[in-house]
Amino acid sequence: MRNAAILSVGAYAPDRVISNQYFNELLGENVATWLNENVQIFERRWCREDESTADLAEQAARVALERAGVSPLQLNLVVLATDTPEFISPSTAAVLQYRLGATRAGTFDINTACAGFVTALDVASKFIRADEQYEYVLVVGAYAMSKYLNLKDKKTVTLFADGAGAVVLKAEKNGNRGFLSSQLHSEGQYFGWMGIYGGGAHQPVSPEMLANGDHLLKFVHKFPKELNPERWSAMAETLCQRAGVSPQEVQHYFITQININSIWETMDRLDTPRERAHTIMHQYGYTGSACIPMAFNDAWEKNKVNPGDLVLFIGSGGGLAFAAALFRM
Repeated sequence: MRNAAILSVGAYAPDRVISNQYFNELLGENVATWLNENVQIFERRWCREDESTADLAEQAARVALERAGVSPLQLNLVVLATDTPEFISPSTAAVLQYRLGATRAGTFDINTACAGFVTALDVASKFIRADEQYEYVLVVGAYAMSKYLNLKDKKTVTLFADGAGAVVLKAEKNGNRGFLSSQLHSEGQYFGWMGIYGGGAHQPVSPEMLANGDHLLKFVHKFPKELNPERWSAMAETLCQRAGVSPQEVQHYFITQININSIWETMDRLDTPRERAHTIMHQYGYTGSACIPMAFNDAWEKNKVNPGDLVLFIGSGGGLAFAAALFRM
């Protein structure tokens, strides 16, 4: 039986470091103390003016391909998850395919907001399992939300950041590692609570929109704080049950990196040590569809991920969209 195994991972973050002190000066009030104590984001990375989503994705992809020992010409598919695309059309995956020289690969983008990377990982794994023409697939989560921030809105400008992460999936037969289980879930009634609502077909770009900042990211309503921990823990339990393991047997949890308290509550609900949820938000801020592969990359580089380990990826984002995938390394 064919399965999708994770061969390598790579990540990239822009060079521009934005500290919490920057927002004290920008907003004219002390927000650094709150960020340090309650969110545990101490700094983040933002793109340069001439840097965008495709640039971030390319850098992360090249690292992952080099570590895998895979040439771009060996890729059969490139799947890119983002809600800050290079263009409304064409896809950012097509731009990345061209830059990499992956001329034998098909491409498409996925937008399930910050659940995008795990959704893409799920979809790509099933391409490999279902069709023998897919041997190597590149999955990328990329995020350049600094381009869409209102610098006067402290609810968003202090949290969101930029980066990219990528994994290379390989088709393997009769192996002990790879994709085990997944689940996608949506709570569509929340679609209007957070997002970038200007610039699409519903509200095309206009001078009025630009003047009012309607083309920028907005938190419209505050989400129930229990929403993520409840859904994340339920998905983890479901996937573990399907795979015939317990949540306590999973060595690594990589969860959407926007709220440290939600991650800790999830681990407590699963009766699993908090330190198994690897976090990078402290230095990189909230990087949306890139945060999970970036955290995975950080753990990989620190030699924390070992062959045979169970790894659970859990993402959530605007929509609301949720995605989870369980792998054995």
